[in-house]
Amino acid sequence: MDKNMLYRSIPKVDVLLESKAVRGMIELYSRDTVMEAIRIETDKLRAFIGQCDDEEAARAQTEMLTAHIEMTVAAMHRPNMRMVVNGTGTILHTNLGRAPISGEHMKNVAAIATGYSNLEYNLEEGRRGERYSHFEKLLCKITGAEAAMAVNNNAAAVMLILSSLAKGGEVIVSRGELVEIGGKFRIPDVMEQSGAALVEVGTTNKTHYDDYENAVTEGTKALLKVHTSNYRIVGFTDTVAVDELVPIAKKHDIPVIEDLGSGVLIDLSKYGLTYEPTVQDSIQKGADVVCFSGDKLLGGPQAGIIIGRKKYIDKMKKNQLTRALRIDKFTAATLELVLQEYLSEEKAVEHIPVLRMITKPLEEVTEEARELAGLLEAAGLPAQIRTEPCESQIGGGSLPLERIPSMAVAIRPEKISVPEFEERLRHLPVPVIPRTVNDTVLLDVRTLLKREFKLITEQIKELDVLEETSLIASR
Repeated sequence: MDKNMLYRSIPKVDVLLESKAVRGMIELYSRDTVMEAIRIETDKLRAFIGQCDDEEAARAQTEMLTAHIEMTVAAMHRPNMRMVVNGTGTILHTNLGRAPISGEHMKNVAAIATGYSNLEYNLEEGRRGERYSHFEKLLCKITGAEAAMAVNNNAAAVMLILSSLAKGGEVIVSRGELVEIGGKFRIPDVMEQSGAALVEVGTTNKTHYDDYENAVTEGTKALLKVHTSNYRIVGFTDTVAVDELVPIAKKHDIPVIEDLGSGVLIDLSKYGLTYEPTVQDSIQKGADVVCFSGDKLLGGPQAGIIIGRKKYIDKMKKNQLTRALRIDKFTAATLELVLQEYLSEEKAVEHIPVLRMITKPLEEVTEEARELAGLLEAAGLPAQIRTEPCESQIGGGSLPLERIPSMAVAIRPEKISVPEFEERLRHLPVPVIPRTVNDTVLLDVRTLLKREFKLITEQIKELDVLEETSLIASR
């Protein structure tokens, strides 16, 4: 194998610049980025030849140089954050952006965001308004609360609540509710940052009414109830419900605060899931302040939603932290549109993607799985393709023990390994994120959108993803 000859076969830069394909790239992008792409790809090609012992493979890579340059320059101009296809079966996948927003809602948000809006302008009175006004009445109507607001996530909501109502004082929390919400962010740490002092009561598995009552001192500013939405303690357990804490709070003139985490606005037990306490339940049972996430079971944008008694919400609105933690126009607009759906439970289940995925009947999921499998089979791909029962999960720290019967399309490659296939799927122009079980790639159809079926099939077929050599594999 004459490597010097192979090195000499690499086209010179000036030759590449005169080619029709590269001239087209310069016109579409810019000369500077095309030159950078040429340098990157020719360096990679020289390195490949240097370590390659197969002359045919080296020549094949050389022939693909222009195509690789085009892919590299296109990647330079493509945003790093982009759409992916979720085939994992985890509905609220934190790594994949949690709750997807409906296309119809985003059309309306785009119309607002691409121009000016009345974000903080009262159109009726012709003066400055409040960004919470667009959804506050909706939240109050849906939940029964007196007032509402929102900040950028639920951890921020907890911090703002405690900073406003308990800074410099003590907050009583059951030891069994000192949760870690993810990424090593923990309730005790959030409390510390708020300026409130944590007072633990009870044990990991059992906390009683007297534990709270006996812990109240002159320095107590609030009772905090944290819903363990991301884990369960089973067996020999006991907790004190919100309505049981209310008499203690009233006796000492302090608020009951409940952090619901992944707060839900409809009773999911109607749809075959385990009962999850609703936000409305907390308000009805007497909680003074309730906070929850916007991008979990609510099915909206990332936000920490705070509802409760007006006197407490007003204090939070005046807190200097509020400006640092406030939501932007995109979140405010999206949150209003999503909450409007909850005026009708039927419409919410139909129009909010998260709720639609959770409640979709197995029969419908099975039918869709057969449709996707049929498309893949018709493409003549070198793989064994079948439908296979599986289980989806909620994810996002919500209903951790819940498993939803689902159906997946199972793909077992014939020419490449499963790990290689999974990696190639992740490097598609629109990446496909599957899960692998028993040496098979599974695409759980519950978390796929029907419009993605054709896209998945075309990408796998056109880029020869299942072949031993493909454009994706050569990268």
